[in-house]
Amino acid sequence: MTATVEEPSVESDGRVRCAWIDESRLAPADFVLYRDYHDTEWGRPLRDSVALFERVSLEAFQSGLSWLVILRKRENFRRAFHGFDIDRIARYTERDVTRLMGDAGIVRNRAKIEATIANARAAADLRDTGADLAELLWSFAPPPRPRPASFADVPAVTPESTAMAKELKRRGFRFVGPTTAYALMQATGMVDDHTADCWVPATCAASEKRS
Repeated sequence: MTATVEEPSVESDGRVRCAWIDESRLAPADFVLYRDYHDTEWGRPLRDSVALFERVSLEAFQSGLSWLVILRKRENFRRAFHGFDIDRIARYTERDVTRLMGDAGIVRNRAKIEATIANARAAADLRDTGADLAELLWSFAPPPRPRPASFADVPAVTPESTAMAKELKRRGFRFVGPTTAYALMQATGMVDDHTADCWVPATCAASEKRS
């Protein structure tokens, strides 16, 4: 998930948040959804392989869409993809693809559905070699850096995200290019792109990163 607006957003609760959380531009229900995601998930270190696989999958589905669309449908995605159980998805067949293409609760994009299945198989293969998806992804996390002053200072791609995307592609993953890889790094706390004036404590992403 990336954003382009630059001014900080001061909400009705008095807290300053990253500019992409703009209460004035969102319907009340969407603001709550976005706010809670920003306050409790985005930028917090995530090291569980299944949870990371879910994020990889959802970031891929988000490609070309608003992240808000994915947040609205996230519970439907979890239901449709059996909690993003890697082994179960790795065993999906064409019948499952047909089932998912008929599910109005998710993003019905065949290429992205098939990529999720391929990625589950790649993640399972990775584990079978004695490696771990979380360990692989976190190996590309850069050293901690100061928070950006504004979203104008936030990159869309970095050398680390480019290297991550290249390695994932080599291992059989699909729909995880450098931009998607960087969005994944932001979402899972590998980088802390909360802006300097955001109320979310920096320790959520920075100090835990190397713990």
